[in-house]
Amino acid sequence: MGLAQEPEIQASEVHPKGGRDGLGWLCFVLHLVLVAFAAFGWLMPWRAGLIFYLCYIPVMFLQWQFNAGSCVLNNVETLIRFGRWRNPRNREEGAFLKTLVEDITGFQLTKRQMNGAIYCLISVFWFLGFGHLVWQSQP
Repeated sequence: MGLAQEPEIQASEVHPKGGRDGLGWLCFVLHLVLVAFAAFGWLMPWRAGLIFYLCYIPVMFLQWQFNAGSCVLNNVETLIRFGRWRNPRNREEGAFLKTLVEDITGFQLTKRQMNGAIYCLISVFWFLGFGHLVWQSQP
């Protein structure tokens, strides 16, 4: 018995009228906030905030690993829109940062190149956060 084929989603259904609707903008801005926190959260002056940050980074990484390289936020948007977890026509699903880099710079990086850059950066940010926490704890 084979798997039932899911109905195809048209590209125009992902972002109506070629642009983002309210839900699309909400998810996009939330993505940017989460990425900004990952990049700059290590600068927080609060011990509790740094501890949260040091937990956030590995959780973010692990959710990508367990969710086939896709962000849960993209999946939730797809679930709200179409009643299912995946949308193969959404170019941002599993590649939010890649599409952001392409749209801003025009560089066409492979998924492997982008993942390598992301994993290096999140490792650097985590170690910066750890260093900041240790430095704060010094008498």
